[in-house]
Amino acid sequence: MRHPWDQRLGIWWIAEERPDQPAVVESPSGTTLTFAELAGRAHQLVHAIRAHGLGHDDIVAYGLPNDVDILWWQLALQESGMRAIALNPALSGEEVRAILDHSGASGVVIDHGYAPTADLAEASTIKVRVAVGGAIPDFERYEDFVEGHPTTLPDDRRYGIPISYSSGTTGKPKAITRASIAADPSMIADGMKLFAQAFQFVPFDGVHLVSAGMHHGGCQSFYTGALNVGQALAVLGKFDAEETLAAIERHRVTTAYMVPTQFVRLLRLPEEVKQRYDISSLKVVVHSAAPCPVDVKRQMMDWWGPVIWETYGGIEGAAAIAKPQRWLEKPGTVGRAIKGMQLRILDDDGNELPPGETGNVFLEPNAPTFEYRDDPELTASVHRGKAFTLGDMGYLDADGYLFLRDRAKDMIISGGVNIYPAEIEGVLSSHPAIGDVGVIGIPDAEWGESVKAVVELAPGCAPTHELEDELIEYCRTRLAHYKCPRSVDFRDELPRTETGKLYKRLLKDEYWREQSAGERT
Repeated sequence: MRHPWDQRLGIWWIAEERPDQPAVVESPSGTTLTFAELAGRAHQLVHAIRAHGLGHDDIVAYGLPNDVDILWWQLALQESGMRAIALNPALSGEEVRAILDHSGASGVVIDHGYAPTADLAEASTIKVRVAVGGAIPDFERYEDFVEGHPTTLPDDRRYGIPISYSSGTTGKPKAITRASIAADPSMIADGMKLFAQAFQFVPFDGVHLVSAGMHHGGCQSFYTGALNVGQALAVLGKFDAEETLAAIERHRVTTAYMVPTQFVRLLRLPEEVKQRYDISSLKVVVHSAAPCPVDVKRQMMDWWGPVIWETYGGIEGAAAIAKPQRWLEKPGTVGRAIKGMQLRILDDDGNELPPGETGNVFLEPNAPTFEYRDDPELTASVHRGKAFTLGDMGYLDADGYLFLRDRAKDMIISGGVNIYPAEIEGVLSSHPAIGDVGVIGIPDAEWGESVKAVVELAPGCAPTHELEDELIEYCRTRLAHYKCPRSVDFRDELPRTETGKLYKRLLKDEYWREQSAGERT
């Protein structure tokens, strides 16, 4: 009998050979699709886009919410040789316009719910404007755009490599791009089974839950990986913790991708709600995008069992995988290097550091690397030969497992000593009064910087001077005193992306501006 991984896979061949295989079993719009139907809608879009004058290497940006539309736009651009940009629907009009101008996009696709951004999408390079889900002035409705075009396989198919804009949590968003390749989309999709195999996504085995933002590169990688091995998608809209549990039970979900913020919200559910749903079908739940506190992950393992995998890397390149059992043996690790990638720890002069010593984390792939679009200086600044850094600091243990300390840009230097905010955030997040926390360095006349904790309290907790003292003391019993916050500020909400990354830059800018204003006064 042929091994599951030896068969021809990928969404395009599955659509041909198993046309009735379910591809989407749930979506916010209520639409369900077979693989043949999903592929047909993507093919129809290719014919329509070409009829409107766009072709290979043209750039199309789409801003769409979690739903089925994003699937066929993504697939159509992939099989037509065009370059897709997935816009975060939360971006402001000014941010959308900046991306369109910077990328030189030829097309823009916007959900009617984000119409306020559409009037700013008037870059001179835009030739095609499409509105999804409703009308937008000066945009063509999707239904009219595709009307009359066939759902047959288009000619001259070529794989289109997307352009990915970073979240901009540490500064101005960056455009990550790679050179085009003249490759058959069906062959590329079949090759994606190696990605799914690495995470034990078994072909045609169950349902993949989509509960994170579908514009996000991590979420896209895993739901695409699931589709390419024949797993159907259950697509949820805005994240709701209890509805997530209900969907797992309803569809007997086997695989999922999540971010740590979702874990935190799931753990906050009342115990009776947690026990109400059967989640025993879960086999693999992968998380990435932001650091996950050790205590949070351990609680999730206690609840869901050893099904939680971690992956480290970025749009620039995947780097490491931590399987559940290995993480339990080495709590806090983000994994060991994947095949074709070498992890290196370098000091500021580029010298290799031995196991256990903290330095700059560099990733060295066998394959060609990326560049930041129209920014050769930034591209060069993160590379040392083929190796590149995502800006993280960490160390390798004797077995080659990577442990992150923090972002280099977030490191606090107080009195000449390096302090890593992530370590402090991990301690504070275990306090029952903490809903969310960010630790930053603020100006200090004597020490250069001092440690500030900015806290969002858990429901039912009130900000008081007594609680501030309690939180500082809580840290002092668990960390060296020089690492502990000297002050705590309380906020109603911290600025995070929906993938869980803290906009630490916004917090730091606020405090440093206040200091500058005080000095000028």
